[in-house]
Amino acid sequence: MSEKQALGDTKVTEDQTKPDLENHVKLQAGDDAQQADDVAQPDGPDTLRPTRLYKRRWMIVLLFSSYSLCNSYQWIQYGIINNIFMKFYQVDAFTIDWMSMIYMLTYIPFIFPVTWVLDKKGLRVIALVATALNCAGTWIKVVSVRPNLFAVTFLGQFSCSLAQVFILGMPSRIASVWFGSDEVSTACSIGVFGNQLGIAIGFLVPPILVPNVDDMDELAHHISIMFYITAGVATLLFILVVFVFQERPKLPPTQAQATARSIPPEQYSYTSSILRLLRNRPFILLIITYGLNVGCFYAVGTLLNRMIIEHYPGEEVNAGRIGLTIVIAGMVGSLICGIWLDKTKTYKQTTLVVYFMSLVGMIVYAATLSLGHLWVVFITAGALGFFMTGYLPLGFEFAVELTYPESEGTSSGLLNCSAQVFGIIFTICQGKIIDHFGTLAGNIFLCVFLLIGTMMTGLIKSDLRRQNANLLAKAAAEGQMSGQDYGATALISQPRTPPPQA
Repeated sequence: MSEKQALGDTKVTEDQTKPDLENHVKLQAGDDAQQADDVAQPDGPDTLRPTRLYKRRWMIVLLFSSYSLCNSYQWIQYGIINNIFMKFYQVDAFTIDWMSMIYMLTYIPFIFPVTWVLDKKGLRVIALVATALNCAGTWIKVVSVRPNLFAVTFLGQFSCSLAQVFILGMPSRIASVWFGSDEVSTACSIGVFGNQLGIAIGFLVPPILVPNVDDMDELAHHISIMFYITAGVATLLFILVVFVFQERPKLPPTQAQATARSIPPEQYSYTSSILRLLRNRPFILLIITYGLNVGCFYAVGTLLNRMIIEHYPGEEVNAGRIGLTIVIAGMVGSLICGIWLDKTKTYKQTTLVVYFMSLVGMIVYAATLSLGHLWVVFITAGALGFFMTGYLPLGFEFAVELTYPESEGTSSGLLNCSAQVFGIIFTICQGKIIDHFGTLAGNIFLCVFLLIGTMMTGLIKSDLRRQNANLLAKAAAEGQMSGQDYGATALISQPRTPPPQA
């Protein structure tokens, strides 16, 4: 090996982490030892592989977060002003509820073929399809702004809901493919952050852009402006994905990812992977508990306008602001939880505490909603959102730990599938309970299932397989380094035979 090649192989950017620096140093030492004895070592399972972190990873996760935002914004844009869309399209409240629930229903049958495509074609193809479907849906909505074209606007929402299937389970996959072991949870939180911010904007912006006016022509004008803005943003993001989004880095970011890459494609079976996951008892418990928690969040988000208007008539804008408070607080919770996990690796303990606090937050919110003070609702809703929405990245990352080395897209897809099923059930049931018994009974209904989820979370065995894989790789690397140091010392200490005298 030439000096120039050795320098190139061991070059470390300022953006690399300490573990990566150690990897490069050890690789260089291995090259020197191999050069000394001129014997090629086989690439066994414990062999330390080269890793590197690229600055481009931040651009990838931020771009993903942006198009996830654009898609999730549309999930709630009808429901948060459901009384206005009921008047414009002349449909009932349950029909408008389906504009949100279609996101949940579409996910269930399509998630399995989409995760198969992810495993076969990779992240870039998934990103292109997601942004293309989202862009198409926004432009379909643009041409649906007439009272007799509800079917057309529903078709546009269906296209966006189909795009969501290609988006919702990707944060953990992007984090694993692009980020180091000390930042995967933070990266996953940033990916989820975009989804949450989109929901927050969906709560805030529609009540501002579409006021509750009686003139149908003026109302159509306001709705049209909202749809055009969304379509312009979706189109820009589609173009950015075409030119910027990259499949994966040239070198893997971690030893765990390097090992996953080394598995030959012909040895991977999607069906076998699903069956292995379904036999994983801790993961099955997580699927159920994740579905219960996130399903409650979907129900609260979908029915929030109805709950607020019942106790505070004419407060559509404040209903949107309360929804915004829930999600903004959840975004803060998500980032804090992600950073905490990267520092402590206490996956089960953190998940259990956040789950229990979600239950407490739901109880307090239910008890204070009817007190007649909006400022109290803002506070209690914010506390609920901090924990309930902050739970989202915890579930993703805990699932990856429990199921390594299975595909992150598959495990995340099963979690989200559970969330959609429970979301539909909870939204329909809570809506009917609110209609017949009031909002307190509807919220108590959700509290019961959060209590069940909390108890089941306590039963999950903390089997952190990904962390164990990284620790084993590090231990193997240290063993190799010790052996190389001993070999180099032995070579140096060997006595040299003096040359024969002439």
